[in-house]
Amino acid sequence: MADVHFDPDIAVAAMRSGCASIRINPGNMPKHKLAEMIRVAKDLGVVIRIGANAGSLSARHRAEAKGDAARALFIAVNEQAALLLDSGFPDASMILSAKSSSVGDMVRANVLIAGAYPDLPLHIGITEAGPGDGGIVKSAVGIAALLQQGIGDTIRVSLTDEPEREVRVGYEILKALGLRTRGVNLISCPTCGRRRTDVKKLVKLVEPMLGRLPDGTTVAVMGCEVNGPKEAKAARLGIAGAPVGVVLFREGLVVGEYAENDLPAVLPKFFSEA
Repeated sequence: MADVHFDPDIAVAAMRSGCASIRINPGNMPKHKLAEMIRVAKDLGVVIRIGANAGSLSARHRAEAKGDAARALFIAVNEQAALLLDSGFPDASMILSAKSSSVGDMVRANVLIAGAYPDLPLHIGITEAGPGDGGIVKSAVGIAALLQQGIGDTIRVSLTDEPEREVRVGYEILKALGLRTRGVNLISCPTCGRRRTDVKKLVKLVEPMLGRLPDGTTVAVMGCEVNGPKEAKAARLGIAGAPVGVVLFREGLVVGEYAENDLPAVLPKFFSEA
């Protein structure tokens, strides 16, 4: 997808060069200059994503929304969506998107868009979410708030980090919501007074072995016999602290009790038999 700003002629050149889809930003793409771009996209069967961004909303859009940033995003998207549909552009080739670094504004804008265009696909995400834990939390909160309502068809996690990290976080969001099963679902205890073992140490011991398990497998690393195997009985495989050492369990049933020093030798066989 070619991300085009300001100049519709660049979008036309991209499509004629073989680009299968383009993104246009209503905040900086004048609607009165879009006729040729729409015609070429129709002729070539190119997908157009209308991608509004809170940081580039025009003064006109903000004025029409009376300072409501979420509504301004909706107005910007609605304006160009209506233009494309009125021009006979096929709705099967349209994608809508409204992003903001504000979780609340992004969520409200997309709820408005989904209400107005229930049959058009929506691309969702928190733009400029930032680095580290803060960026991950903002992305997860905003994206999940919409997906749980059935709003959103594709997602983008926008972190100040490597693209691979963005993809991993995206999959973790989908996995947490039960929308994807790629990779292993690892559940583990927090620090609490009941734990009988160093849970962080056990997690580090288990993590290298997760790659050999089928997608969707749930593995539990629990600190005590209260949380595991009882609370984690749905896990396919689990390890939990016990009065002496640790216990290993499968789907809630204990299969062995071991000293922690034995785990490096025992765990590979336990995971290989999953």
